[in-house]
Amino acid sequence: MLVFRGSPKSSRKSIRYIDEMREEEAASLQNNSNQHHSSRRLPKGESRILDAPNIRNDYYANIMDWGKNNILAVALGSNMYLWNSDNSNVTKLLKASGNDFPTSVSWSEDTKYLGIGFKSSKLELWDAESSKPIRILEGHSERIATIAWNGHILTSGSHDKYIINHDVRARTNVISRVKAHRAEVCGLKWSRGNILASGGNENHIYVWELSKMSSSNFLHCFKDHCAAVKALAWCPYDSGVLASGGGTEDRCIKLWNVKYGTCISSIDTKAQVCGLEWNRHHKEVLSGHGFSTSAHHNQLCLWRYPSMTKVGALERHTSRVLDICQSPDGLTVVSAGADETLRFWNVFGPPVSNNYETDLDNLLSLKVSPIR
Repeated sequence: MLVFRGSPKSSRKSIRYIDEMREEEAASLQNNSNQHHSSRRLPKGESRILDAPNIRNDYYANIMDWGKNNILAVALGSNMYLWNSDNSNVTKLLKASGNDFPTSVSWSEDTKYLGIGFKSSKLELWDAESSKPIRILEGHSERIATIAWNGHILTSGSHDKYIINHDVRARTNVISRVKAHRAEVCGLKWSRGNILASGGNENHIYVWELSKMSSSNFLHCFKDHCAAVKALAWCPYDSGVLASGGGTEDRCIKLWNVKYGTCISSIDTKAQVCGLEWNRHHKEVLSGHGFSTSAHHNQLCLWRYPSMTKVGALERHTSRVLDICQSPDGLTVVSAGADETLRFWNVFGPPVSNNYETDLDNLLSLKVSPIR
């Protein structure tokens, strides 16, 4: 489980080190002073590949999260595993009983806790340091496909169509329970300003303000997508901008201005959108894709913001991309595929510096440690 496949080119500790870059990529950094230059290069391949046997080919589940402690949590079948990026150690955290299995996972912002949602409707809170379960958070009646943290509040979305805000500090955990979606809630993302975006299998996006959440009180309901909305991501440098991606019958990435409730742009990606991640260091957004109407399948695509022009694509998965998330330093993205692999991409690159010669010297002086 989570063992290396093939012979990756580099061993990367994403908290401690800048991404290892080939000389030609470093030369590109030296020759281009604009972070949005037209010759932006994508990596030719993965920096590493991990085997992920028994990963469930389920579009609606959210089975992977990379915490600020540099530990990647991923659900494989009925098991939850923790992979430490610093030393490549793998820990089997749990095995669900009977026919149950994890369907969602999320680290708290301080990585003290790990939330895990299950097919059985259970929501468990685990202590990260001891790797022990602390409590079960009640409230749902069907599977929990998505969870998201906002400080001490853990928000869950379920096939029962409810969104529940749980205060993990309180004995009575449910602080609000709302039902606006008409189908399974499969996407949840909190902004930095206490605004929640939720996506559902009825193709709608709801935007909520934490202090005023009720089933009939939401800021916006966006109905422009034509398929389920799982992929949601708040822009890190435009706090009022939300990116969303639709399923197979929609295939679009849309950008929303949540202040005014308007759609800023929409692009047809020609493929099911399974995940979105913003580049914190450059104005770009990465999308992970599944079923396609074009000849190109199972891609990760990089787009410039705000023009949403396509920079390029990464085509290495042999089945659809199920989920993507990024490392704590915002330099590496990992994609989980239905081909039973986790693929790590040094796609976002280091922050742009005003001193390009220094950057080049630093990059070329990195010592590469082979993976054992």
